[in-house]
Amino acid sequence: MPALEELEAAWRQHSASEAYWDEVYHLLETYVGRPSRLYHARRLSDAVGAEVYLKREDLNHTGAHKINNCIGQAILARRMGKTRLIAETGAGQHGVATATVAALFELPCEVYMGAQDVERQALNVERMRLLGATVRPVHGGTATLKDAMNEALRDWVTNVDSTFYLIGSVAGPHPYPWMVRELQAVIGHEARQQFREQVGGLPDALIACVGGGSNAAGLFAPFVEDLSVRFYGVEAAGQGIATGRHAATLGAGRVGVLHGSKSYVLTHDSEAQLGQIAHAHSISAGLDYPGVGPEHSHWKEQGRAQYLSRTDDQALAAIELLARTEGILCALETAHAIAALPEVAAAVRQGERRGRVIVNLSGRGDKDMVTIARRRAEARQGEAELTTAPATDERSRS
Repeated sequence: MPALEELEAAWRQHSASEAYWDEVYHLLETYVGRPSRLYHARRLSDAVGAEVYLKREDLNHTGAHKINNCIGQAILARRMGKTRLIAETGAGQHGVATATVAALFELPCEVYMGAQDVERQALNVERMRLLGATVRPVHGGTATLKDAMNEALRDWVTNVDSTFYLIGSVAGPHPYPWMVRELQAVIGHEARQQFREQVGGLPDALIACVGGGSNAAGLFAPFVEDLSVRFYGVEAAGQGIATGRHAATLGAGRVGVLHGSKSYVLTHDSEAQLGQIAHAHSISAGLDYPGVGPEHSHWKEQGRAQYLSRTDDQALAAIELLARTEGILCALETAHAIAALPEVAAAVRQGERRGRVIVNLSGRGDKDMVTIARRRAEARQGEAELTTAPATDERSRS
């Protein structure tokens, strides 16, 4: 609690300062490359039946929305006199962004990452190391994002005098969900202004993938009072909700406490483990988390946002759809939002008028190409085996 109280006091002080935000926005413009573009994806629009506008966070320096938050927190760390940065990461994009700002500000950096994610995100691991960060593989538990966050929290409370823990999502203890949302809200503020200039008025819906939920919160927050704008968060259904191997926390979880905040969590249902945090599963390392930001839980209970889910296979199909209609390779996380477009398009259609939808294209797909290539190869092999399998009906046996 003393660590969190110190952080909250510093955030309240500096976030009320015009000089702090001037420094943040200067770097977002000159270093990150903001504002990110709002792109009318016409061929994708025709494919899904809505007018789709992509908020191109994949064009940011480091390739995702994560850098927005890292810039703001690193500036805060420096103003607090902290001399070391630590972070947790799943997909590796937050780890890369943290390593990037650490190099920029000449700060040592350690990134905790589940051993399973180290293996499936090898490209981002090498990027972090090249930037000068130390990557700490975590082998306990499921060896994924939850366990990396456990270790980062242990490190922080042990070394709080010198260390700033740069959390990557709107999860975790207060003030992190508030702080990260405020830093990511640049996405929604830009999207709102760009849509007014390019199209006029407000969109009918916003769509974003949700793991912890920072890219979705950043898009949604500036539109909360615009009740005509529907919010759709898309979680990872993994191998299917019924299999139990998924990360659809808001769709299939229950209220609990994880990593210092009350929100929806995935828990075991068996009598022996009732209430214990369950393992999450997703092909996308960034959505592979058994909790979610408390503000998303609030929006769900208010009815302000609707939360859908899409499977691994549906996300892979969406990657191919976006690639072949628009020439854009998105991250596996982002692909879950693309996969939900046909359902959302049908929900917001108004007679003959297509709905107008902004999708947060939260990250680019370079980091996932090995996973994608492996799954596509497995699919081709399965198709070939079906084609060459011997017939087993009565006539073939006779």
